[in-house]
Amino acid sequence: MELNVHTAVLGSAFVLAVVLGAVMAKTNFCTMGAVSDWVNMGHLGRLRAWLLAVAVAAAGVLVLELAGIVQLPDNTLPPYRTAQFAWLRYLVGGALFGVGMSLAGGCGSKTLVRIGGGSLRSLMVAALIAVVAYAMFTTDLFNITVMSWLEPTIVSLAPLGAKGQNIDALVSAVAGTDPKITRAVVGGLIVAGILWFVFSSEVFRRNPNLTVGGVVVGLAVVAGWFITGGPYAEDWREYAMFAADRPSRVEVQSLTFISPIGDTLRYLMQPTRFSLLTFGVMTVFGVILGSFLYSVATRRFHIEWFASWQDFANHLIGGLLMGFGGFVAMGCTIGQGVSGTSTLALGSFLALAAMIAGAAVTMKIQYRFA
Repeated sequence: MELNVHTAVLGSAFVLAVVLGAVMAKTNFCTMGAVSDWVNMGHLGRLRAWLLAVAVAAAGVLVLELAGIVQLPDNTLPPYRTAQFAWLRYLVGGALFGVGMSLAGGCGSKTLVRIGGGSLRSLMVAALIAVVAYAMFTTDLFNITVMSWLEPTIVSLAPLGAKGQNIDALVSAVAGTDPKITRAVVGGLIVAGILWFVFSSEVFRRNPNLTVGGVVVGLAVVAGWFITGGPYAEDWREYAMFAADRPSRVEVQSLTFISPIGDTLRYLMQPTRFSLLTFGVMTVFGVILGSFLYSVATRRFHIEWFASWQDFANHLIGGLLMGFGGFVAMGCTIGQGVSGTSTLALGSFLALAAMIAGAAVTMKIQYRFA
């Protein structure tokens, strides 16, 4: 594989994901676990860690944009800030994803972390996510199952004068204030509010693992935006435009795992075609490797199989729902829940709320009938 700006981007994504996988494995960073702790035990520690990741990522994007280092376009991958507000897509996709991650025992990133730790259960879940996501973007499945009811519900925000669905743009359009100043004020208030809630807990402050997990995940999202949308972004796009075998997904993006898991299947079907190696595929491989290295180094690697046929059925249904729901929602709890919310996109917050609600209701039902 030739050394150039494209391989530099892919290599950076891989190294970033290796670190992320190891840290997530060490700190037990998990959105589903955070919701479970909250719903079943009333513990907010891991939920605060996850919110810390949101705050760090949002603060990082705010700094990058205000400093002129990165300007996130409306057509990022996925298009978080699009002015076409598909509110029902976020709600339905998010809820289905939340149900799925509860049944499967973890979200997309946690599934990859568990694969690195030796979980064959999670390997099956990832395979199901891959098949569904691959089918959604290579066949008419998405148009047949989703667009028929989704398209009539999409609301255009353009009549409001908003260039996108990010909260600061909406406030600026309605209030008639300067967009840059509004972004700084609105973004700063959101970040400050989250940080106040996170660090108001003495229990949280006493647990360094929670802080490390939140900070590293948030910084990893910021790094993703910098790698794909920073100083070398234009060279990357120019390289892709003139490449003999044009590489896929050369767009401004950060961490997300549902569509990239589908892209990983696409690459594995043609492993000698390096143009199918994308930023997302490299993060999938990197998270698994990082988790594997950590589990081996700490002697925690062990093969995990299904405990029962019911456990198998739960993971089967969960994997299918995560693949479908995550694709519909345009992301997972990292993709929409951290990368998306870092752009202050209203749809990302809506999708995240639906994911948490779907997971919480499923857990309550499981607990009642256990």
